Amino acid sequence: MSKWPEFVSAAREAAFEAGKMLKQGLSEAREILFKGTIDLVTNFDRKAQEMIFDRLSRSFPEHGFLAEEGLNYQEKKDFRWIIDPLDGTTNYAHGVPIFCVSIALEFKGTIILGVVYDPMQGEMFHAVHGEGAYLGESRIHVSSEVDLGRSLVATGFPYDVRVNPDNNAIHFNSFLTRAQAIRRCGSAALDLGYVACGRFDGFWELRLHPWDVAAGGLIVREAGGRLSDFSGKELNIYRPEALATNGLIHESMIQVIRLGKEHAENKGQ
Repeated sequence: MSKWPEFVSAAREAAFEAGKMLKQGLSEAREILFKGTIDLVTNFDRKAQEMIFDRLSRSFPEHGFLAEEGLNYQEKKDFRWIIDPLDGTTNYAHGVPIFCVSIALEFKGTIILGVVYDPMQGEMFHAVHGEGAYLGESRIHVSSEVDLGRSLVATGFPYDVRVNPDNNAIHFNSFLTRAQAIRRCGSAALDLGYVACGRFDGFWELRLHPWDVAAGGLIVREAGGRLSDFSGKELNIYRPEALATNGLIHESMIQVIRLGKEHAENKGQ
């Protein structure tokens, strides 16, 4: 029995309902608006966020909320829901069926619950702090790969990749020749779910937001993985760097990132 059964049930139901709507909407015409040069939002992002907020706020009116599409209702709240209603918006806008719904619950600064739902595959990852990680009803664990050279790793690129030199290109090139292969799926929350269940051995990305990593990060940790920033310090979801691995290749990935930074700095001198 989970310590937080009412929260787990509500989060899973909210993610499922929003995901079902998103799956149905994938074949419909979408209104696409740009928040930046390549950063976009669809009407379905907002519809999914409204669905999740309405359900959770009715059930837990005393809770705060923080979500990607402008929702920041959090004053003096012990509990706060952190929501990405559609992680993988660019994929979704182009009709690419790789996206998810991500919902986390924070209690006094600690993430205690995470749900990541992929409606296209019908896969729901979830974890409760101290109670393990699950895909559906099956317990999941990170991989046992110890060699970065035999590891499948994942990453993503920030929305300001065209104008910001700190855009992950250096690290991507560094891992290209050190890992077995790199995948770029377009959804950080799904990438983290895949690390948790052993499909990916590691994941790194920069310029992230709390809703990108809150749920997936807990799922990785509860699956036996390790999370940190690029220097190895404990992951802070309110800071922009995230490194998640099976723990066994963590130091190797930190070393690749460190050497890449040093190479770039020396080249710039």
